[in-house]
Parts: sequence; C-alpha cells; structure tokens
Amino acid sequence: MEVPASKPQRDETLVKALVRAHRWRRRIGTGQARSITDLAELEGVTDAYVCRLLPLTCLAPDIVEAILDGRQPKGLRLAELLGNRPVAWEEQRNAWSFS
Repeated sequence: MEVPASKPQRDETLVKALVRAHRWRRRIGTGQARSITDLAELEGVTDAYVCRLLPLTCLAPDIVEAILDGRQPKGLRLAELLGNRPVAWEEQRNAWSFS
C-alpha cells in the first residue's frame, strides 16, 4: 500500500515576513515612505527590523512561490532566511535545499 504524499503546509511566519517585505519595498519605491527610518515609524517597528526583512525581496522568485504555496523544505525557518544568506539565486536554492 502506497503512503499518500503529505499535503503542502504553509508556514505563516514565512509568508507574513515575505508579504511585509514586499509591501515595505513598494512603499519605499512609490515614495509613501521616504527612508527606512520613515517606514519603520509608519509601520511601528524598528529600523533594524525593516533592514532584516527587506532582503527577503531579493529571494529567487521560485523560492518565494514555493514558500507561498507551502512547498518549502521541511524545517526551513525565517531565521535561516534572515541570516547570512546567499545573494545568487542558485546559491539560495542550494543553501536551503530547494530543488
């Protein structure tokens, strides 16, 4: 008897962080926020928090899609994505076991 494949499980912490980062990037890009400090004040968070999340907008598009669909590698956590992350998309895929 074959075991059914497990259903994709969205990590809402990862999804929320990605959505926030992209929203913040848009706010800066459209001039709704003039700086990271301005954005942090508007959002009620620290400059450091904004600076930690904004790099998520540079993740490979297929990684973002996988996270939004709940197909990220099992055990992948936000802290790993916020750490000393690779810039090149292929290196990101290798570092976090995206195939």
